[in-house]
Amino acid sequence: MTPAERIAEWLRESKSAVAFTGAGVSTESGIPDFRSPGGVWSKSRTVYFDEFLADRDARREYWRQKSEVHPSMRDAEPNVLHQALADWEAAGRLRGVITQNIDDLHQRAGSRNVRELHGNAMHVTCLDCDARYETDPLTTAFRETGELPVCESCGSDVMKHATISFGQPLDETTLLDAATWSQEADLFLALGSSLVVQPAASLPEIAKSHGATLVIVNRDPTPLDDVADLVLHEPLGETFTAIVAALGDDR
Repeated sequence: MTPAERIAEWLRESKSAVAFTGAGVSTESGIPDFRSPGGVWSKSRTVYFDEFLADRDARREYWRQKSEVHPSMRDAEPNVLHQALADWEAAGRLRGVITQNIDDLHQRAGSRNVRELHGNAMHVTCLDCDARYETDPLTTAFRETGELPVCESCGSDVMKHATISFGQPLDETTLLDAATWSQEADLFLALGSSLVVQPAASLPEIAKSHGATLVIVNRDPTPLDDVADLVLHEPLGETFTAIVAALGDDR
């Protein structure tokens, strides 16, 4: 039995499968890994959350960085993995997706039960009045003028992507849901994540400690490879094409 056939069999038998996705899933859709050498984070200084709140120049640098990477997210298309997870959810094979990614590609593929640990970059929120906006018009305007966006509701310029910045706490409800799903999973698919960023990296451990079958598919080794039931250091696109084929009409 091939690894893809084994994963397909586990999916058929599962009653509560959960997928956990990281940056490697997004790179399959052409979105750069911003942490890698040459990525925007390696070329720009980190704007911490408290600095963003206190300093207009810091907010301007934040918007410069976000405006640079936004087009790659806006123009990306869901790949075979995004589509497979959405199809499995619709078919009742997958409880949902926990993701570290902020690009909205799971939702664009059709996934409905998504827990975004680090937020969603396709929206901007006013931190003073909670008004919410689409990102694209605001980043376009910033690139043209260099001026910070201003909230139409309250006039504040403390406008931030609906994502988690360095120094900003994760949403407690989202994190609790993710932990609960992990505890209740009987099959946990860790996909395209280095499994080093906490607290997200603890979720596969939680699943495994509560009896789940743990599958890791990632380009590079992870700290949890030794405890997983199956590890593949293979391209995600090829792997999921094979899994979908193994499931056949039973997907």
